[in-house]
Amino acid sequence: MQKVVILFATLSLFLLTGCTTHQVEPKMSMTPPVYVNQIAQKSLNSCRTNCSKNEGSIYSSGGSNALFSDKKAMGINDIVTVVINESTFQSSQGNKKISDTSVHNIGGGVFTGAQKGGIASDIANGLNAMTDIGFKTNSNSNFNGTGTQSRNEKFTSTISARVVKILENGNYFIDGSRALLLNGTKQMIRITGVIRPYDIDQLNTIDSKYIADAKIHYETQGDIKEATRRPWGSRLVDSVWPF
Repeated sequence: MQKVVILFATLSLFLLTGCTTHQVEPKMSMTPPVYVNQIAQKSLNSCRTNCSKNEGSIYSSGGSNALFSDKKAMGINDIVTVVINESTFQSSQGNKKISDTSVHNIGGGVFTGAQKGGIASDIANGLNAMTDIGFKTNSNSNFNGTGTQSRNEKFTSTISARVVKILENGNYFIDGSRALLLNGTKQMIRITGVIRPYDIDQLNTIDSKYIADAKIHYETQGDIKEATRRPWGSRLVDSVWPF
């Protein structure tokens, strides 16, 4: 009966620890910032949906073929092309050196003042022989540490995003995603953020460096991810191994 209890406890331990991982999987929430939902949406000109005024004018802002219409994203559901060009370089170096030396001398008290050759002198010399006990300590510690870290990453891509909301101050909140399935490997990319319409160029593109609160999520699913992923057995051992 005792062996059955021990076996049951061992299996329960493995079941409980099997659901945990030693390393935390990186995650990113693509929900818009709080202020995007708090700020009211800008009221749009009704001419975007009903542009019957000045139909023959070459400066008309309505219609799909206006001669001088602006081709940049200007309203809800308009498309803007985002050029992602992110580079990260980090380099740090630290040195630390500590040295400590200490010497301590402790001696017992001695009796003085007795005349030499007398009984008192003999007694004092005897007591001094017992009390004048010396104690000496000497310690020396040195520590020297050096650390260097360098990291260089670059991510380049192009994706089209949709204007989801026009904030009251005129800025756009955009959201775009793209998924590719190539030879059994699925690549997914998504981007969200707030942009200024003034930063959109004449080709209706904007660089990712101009996106405020930008969130860029890139993930690969398929054989490559499975090949680089640690087996569940190794993760299970690491989750319970204390050293």
